[in-house]
Amino acid sequence: MRAPFLLALATALAAGFAHAAPPADLKPAPALTPRPDEIVAGVPIAYYVLALNWTPEWCRSGGSGATAKEMECAQALGFTLHGLWPDGAHPPYPSFCKPAGALEASTVREMWRRTPSAVLLQHEWQKHGTCAAWPDAKAYFAQAAKLYDRIALPKIEGIRDLTAGAVRAAFIAKNPWLTADELFVQSQRGTEALTEVRVCYDLKFTPAACPGGNGAPDRVRLTLASSRTGAF
Repeated sequence: MRAPFLLALATALAAGFAHAAPPADLKPAPALTPRPDEIVAGVPIAYYVLALNWTPEWCRSGGSGATAKEMECAQALGFTLHGLWPDGAHPPYPSFCKPAGALEASTVREMWRRTPSAVLLQHEWQKHGTCAAWPDAKAYFAQAAKLYDRIALPKIEGIRDLTAGAVRAAFIAKNPWLTADELFVQSQRGTEALTEVRVCYDLKFTPAACPGGNGAPDRVRLTLASSRTGAF
């Protein structure tokens, strides 16, 4: 009985790290002031994307833009919620569609276990959440949380031959309601480091084929930044 007990304990500890409680002093990030060229309003929404960070790569590379180095990288993390994006049929995509202030502290704390960065949460609400029909930030993040919580996140660190196809297969094995054409696998050009997996949805939030393709072809071999525990 000792081995199963230790395995269960290790699994519980890994899950605990992945869903650590927010810091006691956690505060909302200040509202952003987008540049004029970042504001793209009035674009009809054609589909939605739920973007999942491979967070060890995010932490290794320092993130990007306003969210650089703002992820809570001291804890063990695998896939975390980057954001929910309303997209148009083609560029330019909607962005910073309406003015918005800082998030409420309760919203940041509620979303922390999914997106452990107050700066990223603020960025996602202002850049993406203001571009669709959500009445406020709480409604936007409630939708994002509902979609994210439905996804069973696979463990990919133990896959020997890690290709884009293997990543898709791992997601489908855990989520048989998804298909390969609904999963966009993004990798860093040049190094082919896995950065994100995105799930595409239609306007009713039903999984749908990703417009314009699904990222890295199945045959592409990916490199993988390691998590702190190797449990993801």
